[in-house]
Amino acid sequence: MVNDDTVEALRDADDSRFGGPFLGVLGGMGPMAGAVFMERLTALTPGSVDQAHVPAILWSDPRIPDRPAGRAGMGPDPLPWMRNGMRHLERAGARAIVIPCNTAHVWYDALAAAVSVPVLHIVSAVVDDLRRQGVARGRIGLLGTATTLRLALYQRELTRLGYTCVVPDEDELARHCAESIRLVKMNHLIDARGPATEAVVSLLRRRVDAVVLGCTELPLALPHAVRGEFGTVMTDSIDALALAAIAWHAAAVGS
Repeated sequence: MVNDDTVEALRDADDSRFGGPFLGVLGGMGPMAGAVFMERLTALTPGSVDQAHVPAILWSDPRIPDRPAGRAGMGPDPLPWMRNGMRHLERAGARAIVIPCNTAHVWYDALAAAVSVPVLHIVSAVVDDLRRQGVARGRIGLLGTATTLRLALYQRELTRLGYTCVVPDEDELARHCAESIRLVKMNHLIDARGPATEAVVSLLRRRVDAVVLGCTELPLALPHAVRGEFGTVMTDSIDALALAAIAWHAAAVGS
């Protein structure tokens, strides 16, 4: 026997008011980065009422195995877990998906192939943000995990577009980037600021025109309030991805 609640639920499922261009967010990598992405998505959206914001579905699964370790063959493969989240987001109604984790984009092609909706690329979003800030050429300092830098996740696209890429050496990666990322994942954000600052200063000594915070933990170590102290253009991969998502939503609503 079908009860009244079931009838109402079926009626709601067919109500076009509840559909529309939902953004899917594959989070949990790390958990704080995914949560901050949602916060920045809200903070960067223009609009004076709740209804002007981007409808979003967050799949935050911190059980996803470590990406650098998985890529190096030193831990479980994270791809099945990420693919699972992508498919759940699509089934839940996402019409586009973002992944606020730079290292996860090493598997971008496989993840994009797992769903039938567009997956916004974090590197493209960062390039757009560099141009938005007036940096169309020059020397770009890159910070991120050793995996993303060694596999040239950013370097390939930036070099193709005519930029010159400057990356930390192995010692700087270990002492500055990796240490800052590790502390953020432990929720020790204040402690993470010191090594992240050293990483930026090291790049500035090499006369870069802009710095890319190419790991979604690094913007948490260097909050907006302290970035002006460096006197350089800085693009934040969380904010850049949020801006790309806002632009996608505006176009989807307008179509």
